[in-house]
Amino acid sequence: MKITEIKTFICHAYRTNWVFVKVITDSGLYGVGEATLEMKEQTVLQAINELKRYLIGKDPHNIEAIWHDCYRDAYWRGGVVLMSALAAIDMALWDIKGKDLGVPVYQLLGGKVRDAVPCYANGWFAPAKTPEEFAEKAREAVKTGFKGLKWDPFGSAYMNLSKKEFSYALACIGAVTDAVGSDIDILIEGHGRFNMPTAIRVAHALEDFDITWFEEPIPPDHMEGLAQLRRKTKVPIAAGERLYSRWDYRSFLNQECADFIQPDVSHAGGISELKKIATMAECYYIPLCPHNPSGPIANAATLHIAASTPNFHFLETMSSDVPYRNKISTEKVEFMDGMMQINDLPGLGIDINEEAIAEYNYEPRDLRHYNGKLTEIRPENAKGYFVK
Repeated sequence: MKITEIKTFICHAYRTNWVFVKVITDSGLYGVGEATLEMKEQTVLQAINELKRYLIGKDPHNIEAIWHDCYRDAYWRGGVVLMSALAAIDMALWDIKGKDLGVPVYQLLGGKVRDAVPCYANGWFAPAKTPEEFAEKAREAVKTGFKGLKWDPFGSAYMNLSKKEFSYALACIGAVTDAVGSDIDILIEGHGRFNMPTAIRVAHALEDFDITWFEEPIPPDHMEGLAQLRRKTKVPIAAGERLYSRWDYRSFLNQECADFIQPDVSHAGGISELKKIATMAECYYIPLCPHNPSGPIANAATLHIAASTPNFHFLETMSSDVPYRNKISTEKVEFMDGMMQINDLPGLGIDINEEAIAEYNYEPRDLRHYNGKLTEIRPENAKGYFVK
């Protein structure tokens, strides 16, 4: 079997644009992957195209060799663009191998250690602005079955928080906590926005709430600072979505930067690399909680990793999405009692619809984190995409 063609697709998805890949072989089998890279979709598309000359004519079963050669010959190693491009290719190769052997990808990764994956919700809050609106949205999310809720209550703040912003954030956290009760995990997102004194101040304030973690409290460039902050607070720290390889994670784990790690399968080199990162973290008894806010192919790939990884803990899940998510793919996510079920279809168990994708052309999107539009993460007609 040989790779004969690589096709790429961009599909507008309101918050961002999904980037999909199809790796086609001379046997008629093909695999799909995802390289969604917010605000850099056109750039990662070009990076995928530049990998084509390494892929055409290769045996798709040789995933490790293909991954290694693409990484090695980039010369300028690592970085989110190369690793996202490589991630999509890697997913597609695993998809092909699973289909050819007639087994789900998780079987190729060692088999299942669980039949269902516990999830927490992101995006549930759109378009709330006040603590009262957040509380009401939280009640609705819990009614749908989610056992954990994550959000960023810090508005457009960057580096510092005024007294008014600080009071608002705490009021919002208190309102949601009171609304959902003590059985629901509360996860506070920082989006890497604070300087050290502000992050420490916020972390100490969060100690008054029974939260599961404080995520990315400072920018991701300063691992030593994150480790220092972790030592200065009782609140668990989660981070790692903006680390892109096992080499990044070696330093991260050695410096004891976080209590939970959050690599993203569509940015950190794909299934192959994420499994290696997870195994490294297992040596430190650090739970894996993958970053997972993107499209259906990335979600499918992440589920196979979660299914086969002993130290997996919690999966990020968008509570709703554009109404055509189920139109542009064959995704059928079974969600019951806060858990996503693992399907037993060969490969990744999902495909894309090229004709439907073509109906939703690329639209540029800017970062919302610092412009006061943080909660405008979903369209008015957003809906759930789960099979219950």
